Amino acid sequence: MIHIHEKTLQDLEFQTVLKQVSELCITPLGHEKALQISPYKTKEELHTSLGLTNEYVSSFYNDNRIPNHGFDTIAKEIQLLNIENTYLEVHGLKKIVAMSITVNEIVTFLKKFEEYYPNLNQFASHIEVTKILIEKVDGIVDRFGDIKDNASNLLFDLRQSINKIKGKINASFSSALNTYHNLEYLDDIRESVVDNKRVLAVKAMYRRKVKGSIMGGSKTGSIVYIEPETTLQYSRELNNLEYEEQEEVIRILKEVTDFLRPFLPLLKDYQKLLIDIDVISAKAKYAKAMNGILPEFSEDKSMFLRDAYHPLLYLNNLEKKEKTFPQTIELKQDSRIIVISGPNAGGKSITLKTVGLLQVMLQSGMLIPVHERSKVCLFDRILSDIGDNQSIENHLSTYSYRLKQMNYFLKKCNKNTLFLIDEFGTGSDPELGGALAETFLEEFYHREAYGIITTHYSNLKILANELPHMLNANMLFDERSLEPLFKLVIGQAGSSFTFEVAQKNGIPYSLINRAKKKIERSKVRFDATIAKLQKERSRLEKTGQSLKQNEKKKLEEADKLEEINAKIQKKLESYQELYDSNQRLIYLGQKVNDIAEKYFDNKQKKELMSELFKVVQIENSKRKKVTAKQKKAIKHKENQVKQEAEKKVNVIRKKKKIAKQKAIEAPKPKPILRVGDRVRMHDGRAIGSIDTIEKNKAIVNYGIFTTNVALDLLELVEAKK
Repeated sequence: MIHIHEKTLQDLEFQTVLKQVSELCITPLGHEKALQISPYKTKEELHTSLGLTNEYVSSFYNDNRIPNHGFDTIAKEIQLLNIENTYLEVHGLKKIVAMSITVNEIVTFLKKFEEYYPNLNQFASHIEVTKILIEKVDGIVDRFGDIKDNASNLLFDLRQSINKIKGKINASFSSALNTYHNLEYLDDIRESVVDNKRVLAVKAMYRRKVKGSIMGGSKTGSIVYIEPETTLQYSRELNNLEYEEQEEVIRILKEVTDFLRPFLPLLKDYQKLLIDIDVISAKAKYAKAMNGILPEFSEDKSMFLRDAYHPLLYLNNLEKKEKTFPQTIELKQDSRIIVISGPNAGGKSITLKTVGLLQVMLQSGMLIPVHERSKVCLFDRILSDIGDNQSIENHLSTYSYRLKQMNYFLKKCNKNTLFLIDEFGTGSDPELGGALAETFLEEFYHREAYGIITTHYSNLKILANELPHMLNANMLFDERSLEPLFKLVIGQAGSSFTFEVAQKNGIPYSLINRAKKKIERSKVRFDATIAKLQKERSRLEKTGQSLKQNEKKKLEEADKLEEINAKIQKKLESYQELYDSNQRLIYLGQKVNDIAEKYFDNKQKKELMSELFKVVQIENSKRKKVTAKQKKAIKHKENQVKQEAEKKVNVIRKKKKIAKQKAIEAPKPKPILRVGDRVRMHDGRAIGSIDTIEKNKAIVNYGIFTTNVALDLLELVEAKK
């Protein structure tokens, strides 16, 4: 049997979640019921509830949207149906009809789409789909909410008589109006309406001359309102008929009400179903707003919450367009208790509350904002001690209150319990309070309870390090700025950064040094070691993120290369097809050329035709029969490949041509001329040898004569060996 204490629900702000859910209900009764949501007592009820909510969420994302479930409450009508000899008004009957139509639509829809909504269909299957109520009410009430004339024979006759009398009243009034108007007894307005009756506006001086009943007068007293005597007689008759009509209407309503009375249990079921669906719908809308899902339930007693968000914080930050940091936390048989340490304002309490609130929400049939690969389990009890717990009413100090809480924990704690304690051990002397807290924690550990605690006490961090099924954890901080990173890291205790935070907040260094001297050196060393380890962890975290990013880039590049490779492969295949096709044509050309040459030699036409026919037959045997459309497509594809190949060839040719041109155009490097080299002038044929070189001129010996020539005009024929 599951039981979660009211105090735990208060600590975890579960009521705020319920307020947000109730605001998503579309009916007042649904709103009230949503505020009363509480953790389920049995696992069967819980799994049913979670299944219903999960199916309703799925309806938001498929084409089969569940019909509208809005309704007007029929609580008053149900109450009247319980009392004999009462009758329902037309408005009440219309509400019952509307509700019956709504329920019929929903039940029929769920039956039709049973494959999509098996749980919802099962949930609504006890409701009988019937049109009897609708037909009965529609038989006597029209669409304007009036009782139909043909609701009974008597009513029909009465209304016929009423219409005739009203005709007579109008005729007699018009006659009196004309008569007294001609006698000039009437005021300019001639007539008026008093008590829903037409009356003559008679001048006060002539009031005795007009026969009838005085119904009143004007404020000035100049006009007297008189109902004519003939009209008066008919009016009395009309009143009698209207009274009889009202009596008949009540009789008809009583008859219909008596007909509906046996259906009272069905009407109660109608209303209950619609209230329940309103609450399920609100839970589903809430889940959609924060991306809530139904995680997998673990077979053993273990939970793994991956990327878990605190619902209230997530929705609040979403409104402010701020980022919310998710946490990943795991509790299982060999790591049942987690001790979170580290400086304040790092997110320890929020992490603790996230786990607690998500567990309570889940056990109340609500979906939770976690990663789809998360796993959950159920706890029979969830115990909590969170926040400032001074009890003014009971005159208890924080420490007294906490001891009272611990006593309650000791009574209830077992292997099916999840306990959540914020700032464990505070409120007393640090040494003694820490020792007592350590003893409590050992006791919870030996009882195999699951739990998460936050603390600054070193002895609790050491205990978590020593016991095999207990883990240390800390909230990451930036080692330079000491700004929180809001990320939980399992497996290592967190430094409280007491002196570092003090220094950051401007406390003089001399005072911090004095404080350090006042406490045990070992404590400072222990805290310093933890701080160093935490900084190292932070650096590793950054390195890990960097590696992940690099890996992601490499994967993207690999995908691109694969895509390029696929394209190249496709082109190669196309070119291969083109090449094969061309090779075949070349082979055919050679074959035809051989036949032509043979014919050229022997002039045998018969042999020529036989040879050509053989070639054609061989080629046709390879061909497959294709339609004109397919032939056109193949031709089009071949043309495309040819065009592409031609383009590529043209590009290569152009490149080669440009390279050749450049090679021609590129001036050859001028050789360095030396004494003894054989040379000739650019535009001459005679070859001589250089005797001397001075500045930019050389004396060239041609054997018969020598000449002085500029070096620029000479070209090397043979260098001196």
